[in-house]
Amino acid sequence: MRGWRPLVLTLFCTLGASTAVIAGPQGNPGPGPNPSKADEARVNALIAFQSDLVSVLAPSASADRLLAAALLARPLPNQNKINSFHALIDRAAHADDAGPAENWVRLADCDAKATQCPNADALAQLVQQAPDNAAVWLVKLSQDVKAMKAEDARQDLTNAANAKIYDDYSGVGLKALAGTVSTLPPPPATMDPNSNAGPSGVQMLIAFSSASGIPQPALHDTATYCESKAPKDPSVKDDCLKLGKILEWGSSPLGRSLGLHLREVLNSDPAQQQDAQNARHNLVWQVQNFAELSVRARNDKAQSQHILALARTGGTQMSLILAALHDDGIPTDAPAAKAN
Repeated sequence: MRGWRPLVLTLFCTLGASTAVIAGPQGNPGPGPNPSKADEARVNALIAFQSDLVSVLAPSASADRLLAAALLARPLPNQNKINSFHALIDRAAHADDAGPAENWVRLADCDAKATQCPNADALAQLVQQAPDNAAVWLVKLSQDVKAMKAEDARQDLTNAANAKIYDDYSGVGLKALAGTVSTLPPPPATMDPNSNAGPSGVQMLIAFSSASGIPQPALHDTATYCESKAPKDPSVKDDCLKLGKILEWGSSPLGRSLGLHLREVLNSDPAQQQDAQNARHNLVWQVQNFAELSVRARNDKAQSQHILALARTGGTQMSLILAALHDDGIPTDAPAAKAN
């Protein structure tokens, strides 16, 4: 959708700056294209430590601990079957205290090369578990659009528009990770000798990089659907606007950005359009400043401990960002642009 995709790119880049995937299919090791032997040794130590965390958490019967173990295992190479992402997230989803977050992460337990993603059984379970979550219906919308099931896709939009919340469960997953990365003390070999963050820096790195493995709805499919259908069908326009309101107060910056954009381009009130544009400007400011805080935390023990503490309290990705900015004295509204 015009104007939204550049914002999404900005958000992805700035959010990505606050995480570093350690290894495996989600990303490449962090030291760069020509790592030194010391860098390679540290990456190997981080991988080994993350694998040890998985081994310690795997025997648990708790859904939260199994969820954390699964997310920790997902990027790791050569995991045995018992401690694999597939085995752990399946156990998490079937734990006695499991909720929709476990099945949400299980959406990623699929074979992308065989075009079998997302996991169809996990999506069917989510429709039953969380029918009031718009994120679930947006995943289904993407599937039905790709399968050219027009009537089903239209109903998915209605269901999403009538939902009560938008939650991609990133906050739940991050809380589980932040609460378990301290199960073992990070070995000295995992610590960056140029950083003052110590063990907290390692724990924050592992928690946030592993959380990047939590699935996200293909929001561009929703944007394209509204872009192509709303001008021709007033009922679609109404549902897209209703959905936009839910997304604006949803769990993630990306969801909020789409919600604001839908209001900006579909609402006929110029005041609403300008308000949405201003809010999107503030959103980029918020995400950029949180990314800078996260980068600073890699070399600041107190800052990394504080961000981990915020993650352990739960909430959503948006609430974590806003709380971190507030606690650091950073305003959530971007400075007014200077007139030429």
